Amino acid sequence: MAEDGGRRADEEERGPGAAHQVFAVMECLLEKLKVLNYEEEVLHRHNMKNLSRHYFVSSPYLAFNSGEQFYMFTIIAAWLINMAGRPFTEPQEHDEPNATVSNILSELRAFGVKVDFPPSKLKSGSGEHVCFVLDRLAEEALKRRGFSFKRPNYPTETTEEESVVEDNAELTLSKVEEEMIEEPDEDEENVMDLEALKLRSTHTEAEASSKPDEILESTVDAAEWNLEVERVLPQLKVTIRTDNKDWRIHVDQMHQHRDGIKSSLKEAKSYLDKLQEDIGKTLEKVSSREKYINNQLEHLIQDYRGAQAKLSEAKERYQQASGGVTERTRVLAEISEELEKVKQEMEEKGSSMSDGAPVVKIKQSLTKLKQEIVQMDVRVGVVEHTLLQAKLKEKSNMTRDMHATNIAEPAAGSFA
Repeated sequence: MAEDGGRRADEEERGPGAAHQVFAVMECLLEKLKVLNYEEEVLHRHNMKNLSRHYFVSSPYLAFNSGEQFYMFTIIAAWLINMAGRPFTEPQEHDEPNATVSNILSELRAFGVKVDFPPSKLKSGSGEHVCFVLDRLAEEALKRRGFSFKRPNYPTETTEEESVVEDNAELTLSKVEEEMIEEPDEDEENVMDLEALKLRSTHTEAEASSKPDEILESTVDAAEWNLEVERVLPQLKVTIRTDNKDWRIHVDQMHQHRDGIKSSLKEAKSYLDKLQEDIGKTLEKVSSREKYINNQLEHLIQDYRGAQAKLSEAKERYQQASGGVTERTRVLAEISEELEKVKQEMEEKGSSMSDGAPVVKIKQSLTKLKQEIVQMDVRVGVVEHTLLQAKLKEKSNMTRDMHATNIAEPAAGSFA
């Protein structure tokens, strides 16, 4: 909780956009890593997946694995340090995290980057400081390679001139109008301005009023007149340049579109009504045909249902029989196992009965036992002889002592 409160205080001091700055740094870092071809030199060599746009961003809205992120951070940092021209041993998963982070920060300080945060900020493997370290190392690696980002050149935007909508009202004859529809208006130099036409007409009227009234007779040949008409016909088109911002034009266009929609609707409605009628008839035919087919195939459907019922019964009997077969198979396996054991015991007993080795062993044991009995008899005889000699010796000693006592008693009586 204290760490979250300190983080919020730092964000308030730096500004409201500080919490989202790390996302932009991570995206720039990913672009730099792509320029350095980290996919081939790091990811493929270590069999790792590609980094996402916000892989090293620490956010409660993003799923993360701190151990995996820390290992990825150390691998990329070591690779960037080597790319920047300084030898650095690639860390392993069993290395001490504090020592690895301290070595990375030492290399970063060697590049002249100021580090004002403790090494413990990098142990989580994600966050603002991790992105900062990798971004600075990527910049050093790009400097070593001689690569630099250039400012984009934006093309200058040219303002398009407003297109002039020409009115289709033409002050020409019907023949002129048909020919002008066939020939597209591609050359604007042949278009006559309405104001010039008015000035020309007023000038002609002034000249006509100055001339006396008389009957004019034409001296021009009709064929030449037609040729002249055909020559000047493209120049007789008169267009009225209107303002597109005028609301009256929009109203007229709305009325024209409405009339066009109504006319198109009348034509389309007849076709749609006919189509609806045809579809209705087709649906009726299909439904009647379906009923007919159902009636014709009713007995077949009944037979099919009966066959399905018989099939379900047969399947049920088969399952029951399969269960009995399985139980009997298990009992057979147990009996077979017991039979194998009995056979093995019989073979062992038969082999022991047909083998003469035990009889030989018994005979050898009896012979050895007889020898031991003989030896024991000899020892018993020796002991008896020794005991007899001891008894005889003791008896002789006792007899001698008795004689000595008897001799001493008369002698004592004579002295008395």
